[in-house]
Amino acid sequence: MSGLPLTFWFDFISPFGYLASLRIDALAARHGREVDWRPLLLGVTVLKVMGLPPVPQTPLKGDYAMRQLARHARRQGVTLGRDPRAAPPNPLPAARLFAWLRVHAPDESKAAAQAIYAAAWRDGLPIDDPETLRAVVTDAGVTQQAVAAGLADPAAGDLLRAEVSAAVAAGAFGSPFVIADGEPFFGVDNLELLDEWLAGCGH
Repeated sequence: MSGLPLTFWFDFISPFGYLASLRIDALAARHGREVDWRPLLLGVTVLKVMGLPPVPQTPLKGDYAMRQLARHARRQGVTLGRDPRAAPPNPLPAARLFAWLRVHAPDESKAAAQAIYAAAWRDGLPIDDPETLRAVVTDAGVTQQAVAAGLADPAAGDLLRAEVSAAVAAGAFGSPFVIADGEPFFGVDNLELLDEWLAGCGH
């Protein structure tokens, strides 16, 4: 791989982030790049910092977003196992665990994130349930000891808060949000523009 890694910000409760997560590594690899997966919380970036309601609850935009989600899912051949309009699970347990794994088990952290995303949106599992989360991440190759430590360590919350603060400082406000060489790309529908940028067409 050559060039700086892409920074991929996401929230596990975001279906658009899930769709992007299925494509981002292959897209980056075509350009000799790696991807740094990092968690953010839409409850902070959208609700608190931006002062906006969740997209599904936004008049006019919410209905459009659901149509756009369906179009992207069909385009990628993906079937969502969860209703995107349903109340989302609490993202904190999964996000805290992932933030902890990024530091303490970095080689397994991406596989863990991919497994959590699949559990949430492909399988419709409750990723805020500790036992479900433990089983999903262990099946992804993380040791039981590491999972137990990540779920129990109070420092996981501090690590997540630092990640969310870093996201805000970087200008990342939604999921998915990719930063390539300082250039921001928001939304799964902008992955094609990201592809062009990495190919040199956007310079």
